[in-house]
Amino acid sequence: MRIIFCDAVFDSKTIEPDYEEEKNIAVDLGFNFSLISYEALVENELNTALKFVPNQEKIETAFYRGWMITPQQYENLYEGLLKKNIKLINDPESYKHCHYLPNSYDIIKTKTPKSNWTTDLTDVSILKLAQDFDKSPIIVKDYVKSEKHHWEDACFIPNASDSNNVKTIVHNFIKLRGNTLNEGIVFRAFKELEFLTEHSKSGMPLTKEFRIFFGNKKMIQVFNYWDEGDYGTSEIDFNEFKKLALKIKSNFFTMDIAQKKTGEWIIMELGDGQVAGLPENANKKEFYSALKMNFKT
Repeated sequence: MRIIFCDAVFDSKTIEPDYEEEKNIAVDLGFNFSLISYEALVENELNTALKFVPNQEKIETAFYRGWMITPQQYENLYEGLLKKNIKLINDPESYKHCHYLPNSYDIIKTKTPKSNWTTDLTDVSILKLAQDFDKSPIIVKDYVKSEKHHWEDACFIPNASDSNNVKTIVHNFIKLRGNTLNEGIVFRAFKELEFLTEHSKSGMPLTKEFRIFFGNKKMIQVFNYWDEGDYGTSEIDFNEFKKLALKIKSNFFTMDIAQKKTGEWIIMELGDGQVAGLPENANKKEFYSALKMNFKT
């Protein structure tokens, strides 16, 4: 199996420093690796992006471990690598399925906050969307990300019926996202979660959350989502999450879960496992060992 990492901007033959430790561990465990140019990939210069990836004599399974990319960029990467006999673990539809919340919402809706969305960014459409939540608090995000580090200015809306504030928060959000806005606007019901601490830099409230990696429909690793705060000891019944994981249309994905004030555990979001970050607290050797064990051929 092969890991596809991003190269360093300053040297196309050197790995992006943030992934150096992961690469060393993966190689020690027997993975092959190749470097691609993230910058060339997002500029749609595929031949340049893949110029240091060798052709293989027979099909080889691979994982991309790098910066987040759009579904179209992922499809380009997938097709380009396939021409070299390298097949990424998730096909383009699988990537999109977990990358965009609306694509997997119907599967997880019984265990995740109520959500709705639109690609129409006019005030009329946005206010109509917010009406579904009456006077309840909501958060705004796009199909992939929120601006949670701008919690009060571009993320949290205390009252969905406060039209002026809804417009202000959404406009701030769209401005901050700029040309990185993913598809459209998503509103999600705000849920009171178990508090951990305040983020040391942004002051954003951090809550008790975990990131679960699934491989081949099996739960392979669980990490504290945040590197700050005292998680204490948490008794979690993973059975419902495992059952839902069987329905997710992906071979390798993450499921971020959080504890409500009531004690109930819910799903915050899914993500493609290839672009999901490992928290600083993660044991990377255990992660890559689990990856190897669950995808061995």
